[in-house]
Amino acid sequence: MPLTRRSWAEPFKIKVVEPVRLTTAGQRAKALTEAGYNTFLLRSRDVYIDLLTDSGTSAMSDRQWAGMMLGDEAYAGSENYYHLEAAVQKAYGYRHVIPTHQGRGAEHLLSRVLIKPGDVIPGNMYFTTTRLHQEMAGGTFHDAVIAEAHDPASTHPFKGNFDLEKLESILRDHPGRVPYISAAATVNMAGGQPISLENLTHVRALADRHKTRVILDATRVAENAYFLQQREPGQQGRPIRAIVRDLCALTDGCTMSAKKDPLANIGGFIGINDSTVADEISNLVVVFEGLHTYGGMAGRDMEAVAIGIEESLEDDHIRARVGQVEYLGEKLRAWRIPIVLPIGGHGIYLDARAFLPHIPQSQYPAQALAAALYLDSGVRAMERGAVSAGRDPLTGAERFPKLELVRLTIPRRVYTQAHMDVTAESVYCVYEERDKVRGLQMTFEPRFLRFFQARFTPVNS
Repeated sequence: MPLTRRSWAEPFKIKVVEPVRLTTAGQRAKALTEAGYNTFLLRSRDVYIDLLTDSGTSAMSDRQWAGMMLGDEAYAGSENYYHLEAAVQKAYGYRHVIPTHQGRGAEHLLSRVLIKPGDVIPGNMYFTTTRLHQEMAGGTFHDAVIAEAHDPASTHPFKGNFDLEKLESILRDHPGRVPYISAAATVNMAGGQPISLENLTHVRALADRHKTRVILDATRVAENAYFLQQREPGQQGRPIRAIVRDLCALTDGCTMSAKKDPLANIGGFIGINDSTVADEISNLVVVFEGLHTYGGMAGRDMEAVAIGIEESLEDDHIRARVGQVEYLGEKLRAWRIPIVLPIGGHGIYLDARAFLPHIPQSQYPAQALAAALYLDSGVRAMERGAVSAGRDPLTGAERFPKLELVRLTIPRRVYTQAHMDVTAESVYCVYEERDKVRGLQMTFEPRFLRFFQARFTPVNS
C-alpha cells in the first residue's frame, strides 16, 4: 500500500539534555496552593512540561553557545553590538539599532519618545506590556483588529488583520494625536494569528495619508512570514527571509523581544529608520538600560541574538517550529476540545469559556483551567483572559475580553513530540472531568500586570 503521507522530523539533533522531575498529585496540589493558583508563581522544579511561555525558553544552538564564548564585554563599543547591528540590518532592514534588555525595555523607550499625553494608538489587538507602556506614557490604546479575531471558532486565515475602516475612522477622529499605528506580527492575544502582507500594505497607505508611522511588534515576525508563505496568494515558495523583509519594509520601525523568534534567552532591540527618533531613544537608553552599544545585554548575549536572528529565518527551522504547534493542535481538535482556530504559530490556545461554561468570567475560568491542567499532570500553561486584561486605568473596572483563553506555549527546539502527546492527553483528561473544575476568586492583586503576581483561591461550591 503506498504511503499517503510522509512523516517529518526536527531539523536538529539533541546534544545536551536537562533532567526534569515528574511530581505526584499530592506534590502538585501543595505547590499550586503555595503559588496561589497562579502558574507564574510555581517553582520551575515543580513543573514537568513547561508551556508557560516561549519567551527566553528556547534551546540555543551549538553556534549560539560557541558565539557566547566570543563575548566582548567592553562597556562601550562592544564588537558584539556591531555584529547584532549588522544582523538586524540584514534580516529586517532597519537603519538604526538600539539594544535593550528585552522587548519590554524596547516598548518602554519607544513609548516615552513617541507618545504624548492624550495621544491615541490604534493596533491590531492589545498586548499586555505594550498597552501598559502606552498608557503609562499618557496614551490610550484603540483596538482596530478585525471582528473575526475575537471569535475563537472563526477560521479566517489572517485574524491579525486590521479593520481598515475602523483604523481610518480612528485616524480621522484624532488628527495629529496618533503618533504611530501599532502592528503586531503575529497577534498573541488572538491566538498567534498573522497579519497579511496585503492588509499591512493598506495600513501603510493609511499611515502615509494621515502622516503617521507604523511600528511593528516583530517578536514573532518569522512565524507570521511562515503563515504568509502557506496562505497568502503570491507568497507560496518564497523564502521566509524575503517575506520578513517585505513585512518590515512596510513599517517605520519595530520593537523586538529577542527571547522569541531570535532564539535567545535574553535580549531585545528597537529598529528604527528615523535618525532623530533613533538619537532620542539612544539618549534615553543610557538612562534606563545601559549604554547604546549594549542596552542592558552582555556582549555574549548580543552575539547569541545576532546568530539566532539568522537561524530563525531558515525555512526548515520555522517549518518544524510551527509544525510542532500544529501537531499538538490537531490532536486536540480530533478530540473536539475547543481551541482557537486557525492553529497559531507559537502555541495552542484553549477556549476556556467553551471548555468551562459553568464558570462565569468573573471567576476567571482561564486561570482555573490553567491550574487544573497543572494539577492533573504538571504541565504549566498560562491564562490569557480577564486576569491578563486587568482593569481600566480611569475607572478601575475589570476588563472582561471576549476571549478567555489558556495558552499552551511551545518553546523552540526544547520538547519532543512525546511531550506534546503527554500534554494533549492531560488536556483530554481535564476536559473529560471539566465539571469538577471550580472558579477562582482573587486574594491578592498587584497594581500593574496582575497576571504575573496575583493570587487566587477556589470559590466555595
